[in-house]
Amino acid sequence: MIKINLLPQKRGKRSSAPAEPGSREIYLGAAALAGVGVLVFLVVDQPKRSHLRELREANDALQQEINGKNRQLTGYPELKKAADEADKRAKSISRLMAAKVVPANVLHELGEILTPPTGSQIHQPTMTEEMATRTGNGPDSDPNRRFDAQWDPNHVWLLGYADKDGVFKLEGGAQAEVDVTQLSKRMQASIYFMDVAPSAEERQTDKDSGIAYYKFTITGKVAY
Repeated sequence: MIKINLLPQKRGKRSSAPAEPGSREIYLGAAALAGVGVLVFLVVDQPKRSHLRELREANDALQQEINGKNRQLTGYPELKKAADEADKRAKSISRLMAAKVVPANVLHELGEILTPPTGSQIHQPTMTEEMATRTGNGPDSDPNRRFDAQWDPNHVWLLGYADKDGVFKLEGGAQAEVDVTQLSKRMQASIYFMDVAPSAEERQTDKDSGIAYYKFTITGKVAY
């Protein structure tokens, strides 16, 4: 006779499911990528960052050096301008010396007249007290004798000077007619010149630069 057991049976424990195929390889690949990333950071990125930092530090040091040099050169443009102006005046006087031996006092007076104002210092011709009053801005001044104290004589250059028996002839060039007028007024006011008058003004063009200018002649007498 067949017996049937209807009581529940105890089941045996299931063994753990085996790992899916390839998961181990995925873990190994991820680890390898992480290692490569670290290697790239240490070998490539970190040295580049270090080099960039060194370049920035070197650039900052260079900029500080440039700033220091600029501070040392403060005032150099003004000094160079003054030196260039003095050189121009020296060349003008040299041309006069080459044309004729001019008395030292006349040379000095022309040098003062052709010296541009520097700040508050204005170079005026040597004048008597009466002439200084006539050329000034006071109530007793003469408008026909008055000249511009801030006139820039760099707009005038001298080409020649001739003196015969106390009668002189001064030739030169100027950027504008007013420059000839200002030079003439200063010579009229000077104690070293008399009967000063611009006798001719001719507009010309420099053949090399193409710049237009006025060629002038001033005549008068020298008060030796």
